[in-house]
Amino acid sequence: MQYALQLAGVLAIGALETVKIAVMALAISLPVGLIVGAGRYSRTRYFRWPAAAFVETFRNIPVLVSIMWFFFAFPMLVPFEISAYAAAVLALSLNTSAFFAEIFRAGIQSISPGQWDGARALGMSYRDQMRRIILPQAIRRMVPAFTNRWIELCKLTALASTISYQELMYTTKMIANAYYNPVEMYSVCGLIYLAIIYPMVRATYRLERRAAKETA
Repeated sequence: MQYALQLAGVLAIGALETVKIAVMALAISLPVGLIVGAGRYSRTRYFRWPAAAFVETFRNIPVLVSIMWFFFAFPMLVPFEISAYAAAVLALSLNTSAFFAEIFRAGIQSISPGQWDGARALGMSYRDQMRRIILPQAIRRMVPAFTNRWIELCKLTALASTISYQELMYTTKMIANAYYNPVEMYSVCGLIYLAIIYPMVRATYRLERRAAKETA
């Protein structure tokens, strides 16, 4: 643990960058996932088909491929450079948005048709039906799936190391290569990920219990 303790500040910076990527990707993917998920459930094919294409594209392309494409290929198609951070956030956001869209769609579909009929009988528009009746009920049922996907997103941030973004995994690899201590550094790296993610797991259990009580 000698080098890990000496370079604790460097590892802390890497861990903060990991959290930074995850939080930004989450902030983007939640609203995008909601819009796409609503489009997937729409009765209008002009919304449903593009939403379905989005989901099937980014859900089935590996995140690593997306990161490489945004970092190496995308700048060749646009008149500006893209940073490693932006490439990682874009790839992770699009992938997570596709999964969130399916979670939203499944949650919306789980609401009984009677809820829709009652909202329409009250004269509500589709937007009001979703905002006031459907989504408040559906979101409680989506909590376990959302939290599990958030945990998965945190772990996927390690893929940003492939384009030399200095998050936790890349920082660990550089230290291990410089000091020839892979056992020590990768063990410490795993423990740091555990320290970041395990509190989220515990929070997930609490949210699941609270959601179960509210829906009981």
